[in-house]
Amino acid sequence: MTGALRVLEHNLVVYRRTWKGSVFMSFVSPILFMAAMGFGLGGLISRGPVRTVDGLSYLAFLAPGLLVATAMQSGYVETTFPIMARIQWERTYEGMLATPLRVLDVLAGEFGWLALRLGLGSVAFFLVMLVFGTVHSGLGILAIFVSVLTGLAFAAPILAWTATRRTTNSFALIGRFLITPLFLLGGVFFPIHQLPQLIQGIAWLTPLAHGVSLARSLSAGALQSSAFIHLAVLLFYASAGIVAARITLHRRLDM
Repeated sequence: MTGALRVLEHNLVVYRRTWKGSVFMSFVSPILFMAAMGFGLGGLISRGPVRTVDGLSYLAFLAPGLLVATAMQSGYVETTFPIMARIQWERTYEGMLATPLRVLDVLAGEFGWLALRLGLGSVAFFLVMLVFGTVHSGLGILAIFVSVLTGLAFAAPILAWTATRRTTNSFALIGRFLITPLFLLGGVFFPIHQLPQLIQGIAWLTPLAHGVSLARSLSAGALQSSAFIHLAVLLFYASAGIVAARITLHRRLDM
C-alpha cells in the first residue's frame, strides 16, 4: 500500500498544476448539457402528448444517464494517451520501477488515482443534479458510487489494452466505435427498449447501460431487483479489466 500511495502522490502533484481548469469544467459541462438537453429538448417533451419518459420528467431521466456517461468518457480519456505517455514517451513508470516500487504498486496507484478522479468529477456532477432538482431520493447519493464503478468498468479494460500498444492509432477507434455509439445508444438520452432488438442486446452487453439504469433508479428512488444484476455486471467488467491490466502492464514494463 505504501508503494501505491507513492504513485497516487505523484499523480496528485501533477494534478496540482491543472486542477482549477479540471474542476471548472466538471461543473460547466453538466450545467450546459442539462440546460440544453434537459430544458431545451425536455421542454418540447413536456408539451407533448406523453410529457414524461418512463414516468420521469425528461430532465430527471437525463441527468443520471449523463452522470454515468461522463464517467465512462473520463475513464476512456484517462487510460489512453496519459497511460501511453507514462509507459512510452515520458517513461514515468520506468523511473518509478528504478526505485523499490513494483509493477503492482504502479497499477494499484493508477487505479486509486482513477477512482479519485472519477469520484471528484461525479461529485461535481451530482451537485449540479441537486441544483437542477433531479434527485428525488436519499438513495440518489449512491449514484456517485455507481458512476465511479462504471468509469472503472471502462477504464480498467482500456488500460489493459493501452499497455499492449506501441502506437496510438487504436485510441481514436475506441472513441469512435465504442465510446461515442454507447454515449448515444446506451440509454442516456432515451430508453433502450425503444431501440431495435439487436441494438438492445448489444447495449446490455456493455457496462454503460447497466450503470445508467442503476443510477437512474437510485436517483428516482425506485430501486428494483435487477439492481443486483446491474451491480454484478459493473463489478465483473471492472474486476476483469484490473486482472487483465495486471497481466499486460507487467509484461510491458518487464520488457
